[in-house]
Amino acid sequence: MVLTQDWHPAGHSSFASTHPGGAPFSQIEVSYGPQTLWPDHCIIGTQGAAFRADLETDKAELVIRKGFRPAIDSYSAFFENDKTTPTGLQGYLKDRGLKRVFLTGLALDVCVRFSAEDAKRCGFETLVVTDACRGVNLDGSNEAAFASFADMGIDCVESGTIG
Repeated sequence: MVLTQDWHPAGHSSFASTHPGGAPFSQIEVSYGPQTLWPDHCIIGTQGAAFRADLETDKAELVIRKGFRPAIDSYSAFFENDKTTPTGLQGYLKDRGLKRVFLTGLALDVCVRFSAEDAKRCGFETLVVTDACRGVNLDGSNEAAFASFADMGIDCVESGTIG
């Protein structure tokens, strides 16, 4: 099992509070393209960045921390938002001979979506466990995620169907 964890420094460039007049969920342009401005969240060392207390983290073989670079956001478990800086997950999985990934978590329409799309592009059979996800759903972004999954051949399953 691999876990990902948003791990932002205070004042991260993706935080609306970092941009004078910036409103949460608005967009700005940055060097790597459009960037949604988020409320401050998952700040390194705070309770908001911690895993849920009931998550069995001792079963994780790897934890990928995302968003720790102050000037770049990170949605995907595979690449930073510049789409070129790898997190190391692709190599980790391929070195172990794994060919299929199951994705769960927050947020379906952001981190899960970007991770699923990158997993598929990296050559993995990719399944999103829909009842183990929850989206932000800004302006129909959940529907857009499902449309992308269908277009890319990413399977959506429910946890009860996994053998």
